[in-house]
Amino acid sequence: MSGEDRVKLGYDAFIVKFRFPSAQNYRKFLVMENYQKTKITELPCQQPIANLPKDIIEMKVKEGSKIRNLMGYAIGKMESASTREILFTGTGKAVSKAITCVEIMKRRLKGLHQITKLFYKQVEELWEPIVSEAGLDSLTVKRNLPAIYVLLSKDVLHTNEPGYQAPGSFDALWIHSLKEEALTQRKKRQGGDGMGKGGKHPGSGRGERPKKSRS
Repeated sequence: MSGEDRVKLGYDAFIVKFRFPSAQNYRKFLVMENYQKTKITELPCQQPIANLPKDIIEMKVKEGSKIRNLMGYAIGKMESASTREILFTGTGKAVSKAITCVEIMKRRLKGLHQITKLFYKQVEELWEPIVSEAGLDSLTVKRNLPAIYVLLSKDVLHTNEPGYQAPGSFDALWIHSLKEEALTQRKKRQGGDGMGKGGKHPGSGRGERPKKSRS
């Protein structure tokens, strides 16, 4: 790279830092502008559900997976008398899609026992410079992503196992999780101080003052 190009690169970096005084935002900008993600590798982790058969059917749900294709194969396998259980897994943005597949299966085949494990899985991302002549090195970034493992079985599972759901309890776990998430989001919107929009006191209506009780 010529001296003129180096000066230009340094000037551009100065302008960027002026626009993004926060060091965190500045680093994010540089990554987005000068790097591209070229590879994602899931690092090995301990199996969250113990004593799974080695030949168990595992449906690895991805972000771009087609639910119709996944369920066509999974339901076909579970409708066979020789298949007693199936495992659905998903990481990151695929977690919600894995949950959808599980609920479809439970509605299609009644009487399935379920064990659900939620945890974090570590992935390794490789970022390469967009312009190789810029003198930038490749970056390896490790991230923790939410992950889910759901075991569905025609046979009775350990009822004392954390995450166990008996047949018929379709949405108990998800409804509880959604309620907790909704409560968290509500607290964030209210600033955690119990005040509504615009600083109004809860229950006071649209900007009206609370009515005084008659003595």
